[in-house]
Amino acid sequence: MKVKEYTHILVDYNEGVTVITINRPSKLNALNIETIKELHKAFKRAEKHKETKAIIVTGSGDKAFVAGADISEFADFSISQGERLASEGQALLFDFVAYLSTPVIAAINGFALGGGLELAMAAHFRIASDNAKMGLPEVSLGVIPGYGGTQRLPQLIGKGRAMELIMTASMIDAQQALQMGLVNYVTTQEELLPLAHKLADKIKRNSSVAIAAAIEAINAGFDVSENGFDAEITAFGKCFGTADFVEGTQAFLEKRKPNFPGK
Repeated sequence: MKVKEYTHILVDYNEGVTVITINRPSKLNALNIETIKELHKAFKRAEKHKETKAIIVTGSGDKAFVAGADISEFADFSISQGERLASEGQALLFDFVAYLSTPVIAAINGFALGGGLELAMAAHFRIASDNAKMGLPEVSLGVIPGYGGTQRLPQLIGKGRAMELIMTASMIDAQQALQMGLVNYVTTQEELLPLAHKLADKIKRNSSVAIAAAIEAINAGFDVSENGFDAEITAFGKCFGTADFVEGTQAFLEKRKPNFPGK
């Protein structure tokens, strides 16, 4: 089922998986403010759609996932405008994606630079095609990553490597990203979306309630205001009060596949 109301993105739902495609090929899928708003709306709807068990985000064409932000929109911004751009963008899209209870897989099909890599890093995990190139080149423009890049990149690949990538404004290829742990898998361009769907299908078999709890607990471990172990204990306990737990344990004892109700 395709949703046709968007200008800059494509949304397609099929068998429990919502695929969101950034569709600005003439701009290498660069993120402008309107695209960020559309992405927020699409992710919010997918999160509320009870039948959606996983979300895949990718870019149109074979050149770019997202080649960065649309620099023309903020080239003449003041200090306060720049701060507001980062604050609103993080709240509307990047943090919003990171804290979704529905798993998000970023399928990186080419360049993922600046805001594009920041969007991919906000996803719960990433896979890449073998032609992918990734980096945070913002310092070459006299600015720093503002959509969470200075925080999420060190979490994923370590402080030293993140410092080097950000300070040198370098790009890495898909194999380097795999070695660093920035992506989970590298495959051909043709096999990228099929692999994303294969992973989504594995996710769909499991309890969506338990997965949401796991996402919450994992995120808590990277939040300085929370104790991740305490969050895990609380989330673990809550699972015992769910219908999914009853079904999962009964299915195990009865030696059958579970049919999770999702509550």
